[in-house]
Amino acid sequence: QVQPVESGGGLVQAGESLTLSCVPSRSIRDNAVGWYRQVPGEQRELVAFITSDGVTDYKHFVKGRFTISRDNAKNMVFLQMNDLKAEDTAVYYCNAGRSVGVYFYASKYWGQGTQVTVSS
Repeated sequence: QVQPVESGGGLVQAGESLTLSCVPSRSIRDNAVGWYRQVPGEQRELVAFITSDGVTDYKHFVKGRFTISRDNAKNMVFLQMNDLKAEDTAVYYCNAGRSVGVYFYASKYWGQGTQVTVSS
């Protein structure tokens, strides 16, 4: 598998929750995995990442609301999103790359993403 596969998006009301799932393009035992999101006309932005050691990092705009986790046995990464806001509306992507401290470097392999729409 070269492209990651994201799923779990949908339409929810503000304040509700969603959990996104990702099957990365590489083994999560050896790679960090990041979740990104993109709104049409804007650049893709990093939301959170988890290292191969399980260390997590979140951008300020989701800290305290989103939780990134992984299942090594299934080679999957998840993004639990609580208290969703209208501004969280975007296409969400995962990417298996590498991390150095608080920095995440994405690989060139991107999937189709999964749409999250939050109505206010």
